[in-house]
Amino acid sequence: MKKNYTLHKKYDNSKSELLDWPSVGKEIEARLGKDIYESWISKLKLIEEFQHYLVFSSPTRFIRDWVVSRYIDKILQIIRLHKKSINRIDFVIETESKTRQVLTDNSKLTKVLDKSNVSFIEESLIIYSRLDQNKTFEKFVVGKSNNLAYQASQKVCEQIAHYNPLFIYGGIGMGKTHLLNAIGLKMGEKHKIMFISAERFMYHFIKSIRSNEMIKFKDFFRKSDVFIIDDIQFLSGKEVMQEEFFHTFNALIDRRSQIVISSDRAPVNLVKIQERIKSRFSGGLVVDIQQSDFDLRLNILKNKINEMKISFSNTIEPDENLLNFIASEMRINIRETIGALNRIFSFSKIYNKCPTISESKIILKDLINSSESHITIENIQKNVCDYFKINIREMLSQRRSRYLVRPRQIAMHLSKNLTSKSLPDIGREFSGRDHTTVIHSVKVIEKLKLQDKEISKALEKLKNTILYNNHNEI
Repeated sequence: MKKNYTLHKKYDNSKSELLDWPSVGKEIEARLGKDIYESWISKLKLIEEFQHYLVFSSPTRFIRDWVVSRYIDKILQIIRLHKKSINRIDFVIETESKTRQVLTDNSKLTKVLDKSNVSFIEESLIIYSRLDQNKTFEKFVVGKSNNLAYQASQKVCEQIAHYNPLFIYGGIGMGKTHLLNAIGLKMGEKHKIMFISAERFMYHFIKSIRSNEMIKFKDFFRKSDVFIIDDIQFLSGKEVMQEEFFHTFNALIDRRSQIVISSDRAPVNLVKIQERIKSRFSGGLVVDIQQSDFDLRLNILKNKINEMKISFSNTIEPDENLLNFIASEMRINIRETIGALNRIFSFSKIYNKCPTISESKIILKDLINSSESHITIENIQKNVCDYFKINIREMLSQRRSRYLVRPRQIAMHLSKNLTSKSLPDIGREFSGRDHTTVIHSVKVIEKLKLQDKEISKALEKLKNTILYNNHNEI
């Protein structure tokens, strides 16, 4: 039998007049138009008001994302005309939330929460790290590029601490957080879960130091059966934070808790992270989510359209040719692919028709063929290592053997010419080397490519591979 826990506001509403949301809604309707208001804004409900921010509920994640991406700044601006103290808006999804609102006799809103196996910092009234009920294994679209990470995520749910830690890495918007959510939801049925981003972990760490509550902090984060932390690269360069995380990690391993970690790069490529921490990351199961292929992007688009049709019965569905066009052009990440589809939906709603491919090229002109600006140094390093058949650990090491120095210099040269990163940034990606080392490498390769045909050939082939390796997917 689940118990109910009540969370009260941290300030007295009797001393501060509550926002008149119906009046604000009328003003929003007047400024944005009746169609926009009825289609999107009217579906939001104000469920909680704090001193400096509001909490709205949305019937679906799609509606929330649409409002946030297009109207949130205008809505906040209008709200601040009525109440200047409000500076932020947060959302919960009705289908996800187990909360219900009650109005007490003294007219104060009170939130009643059902207790679950998911643990959070009790002081946080807004659960930034809440598990997303929509991000389940069933809703994760599987393809060649993410199948290994998907299978590994399911395996840890079957046998706790068998693969420990599970380290999932990949580029931005590739589905890492979705898998972490899915693991949390599945294992939360039987185990006590801690799910948090590295940023929030650091926030609570600093807060505990300031309030002299480090014992409470240590106890809170070391008692879960499953510890899931997102975006671990955020700890880069934060020595004190890494020290605490290291001991938390060890304490969890000692009690045979399952640890799941996500990052935007492999453990060996984490910059300014202690070697002992990287060693522990590498000691578990390390899997990556690679760049999506055409078939995966197409399936994700179709899946998103089905979600949209459930929310809006009058959805104008793009035809197969247009979907193929979007899937073939949006090669950067899954998030951007969905963003492109949202633009098509927006056009369809405004003009009451599905755009042609020619019109879509104009709508998506800033996204099409923009993959060059998203080339990463990590990807360059990987391609250079594959070409010269060396290990990336060797390339990033301090060794100066000739068979390592030349590929390292070529990788630095390509990083300088194919990315917008500064010389110090490039140096940091090569195990913290100084920017003068990068300058020297660039000059050496510039000179050699004019004198050595093999170097020139290698540079050209590597450049083409890095820039155009996904152009012939279809």
